[in-house]
Amino acid sequence: MTWKTLDDMDLSGKRVLTRVDINVPVENGEVTDTTRIDRILPTVKDILAKGGLPVLVAHFGRPKGKVVPEMSLRQLLPALQKAFGQPVTFADGDYGAAVQAMQPGDILLLENIRFAPGEEKNDPDFAARLASLADIYCNDAFSAAHRAHASTEAVARLLPACAGRLMQAELSALEAALGTPKRPVVAVVGGAKVSTKLDLLGNLVAKVDHLVIGGGMANTFLYAQGHEIGTSLAEKDMAGTARDVLAKADATGCTIHLPKDIVVARAFAAEAPHETLPADACPEDAMILDAGPQTVAALEAVFGASKTLIWNGPLGAFELKPFDAATNRAADAAARLTAAGDLITVAGGGDTVAALNQAGAADRFTYISTAGGAFLEWMEGKTLPGVAALEG
Repeated sequence: MTWKTLDDMDLSGKRVLTRVDINVPVENGEVTDTTRIDRILPTVKDILAKGGLPVLVAHFGRPKGKVVPEMSLRQLLPALQKAFGQPVTFADGDYGAAVQAMQPGDILLLENIRFAPGEEKNDPDFAARLASLADIYCNDAFSAAHRAHASTEAVARLLPACAGRLMQAELSALEAALGTPKRPVVAVVGGAKVSTKLDLLGNLVAKVDHLVIGGGMANTFLYAQGHEIGTSLAEKDMAGTARDVLAKADATGCTIHLPKDIVVARAFAAEAPHETLPADACPEDAMILDAGPQTVAALEAVFGASKTLIWNGPLGAFELKPFDAATNRAADAAARLTAAGDLITVAGGGDTVAALNQAGAADRFTYISTAGGAFLEWMEGKTLPGVAALEG
């Protein structure tokens, strides 16, 4: 992948249309988690430092091309101004006039771009109007890069384009993990359903040396191998697909790792009475809620022999104690190897970030992506329109 960054652009005196993701949680008009705002700070500050005029373009919620007052970006102004340490001008009407009125050092935020019907349609006329506002386009919203929208794809082809600092960090981390990784590469894929991660599993077995399957998905694979899984969460109709994945892995030389031992309970509840059993010994009236200590020990050995780790999804019902044990221990092992400089660790996906935060391991991984859908589609080997538009 080749793309330009802010370092390749002459920003002095230039208006920079900057696509960001500030789709943050809001309750009663207050931003409850500023992570996404914090992550765009380096880009905005760099543009200002280089003499550029940042014109921020963002979406909020799913207004579907209509003006929905409660989805206005105006409510984010206090949080943005606090993060930037300066006023932020807001434009909800005549964007051209607002841009022309900008002075050096100003930051301008445009109203929710998804209020415009042309945004999600990737309408070329709407993209041209956006392009007319600026001299340079900067995409700092990797999390929206899997959408071919006017502000993520079409406009990038109309202006000199570059990646912002967050986009640059995401792309660099992902390239290091799956593009040209240090081998051996191990991928951890957890979560409930095989059906939602078929493309992901199919792509990974052709690219990684070890594939660890955990969570509810592992139950489906155990069932496919003929093991009793009791009342465990599983997609029994996907057994044939699971066997296909195992066969493809065998053909490509990818070693698949399933639980060696399991933690079972009769109730899906925190602190439910539980026991640890061999993976093929689940009682008929019990459900598998976590991988056991033998499994974790085996994973620690795999991690220790690997150079790159990609992680998506928990190994068990991590939201319920003590069924978070396998996820916590494995994440800590990966984090320790990362800290020692022995392992590159890249993780992403909603449950993944929550699980690694809970394990106290997230800040010790090499890179944590907050991109969600874009991260998954990249792992599936799909072309991301917003990234493709930057390449050249």
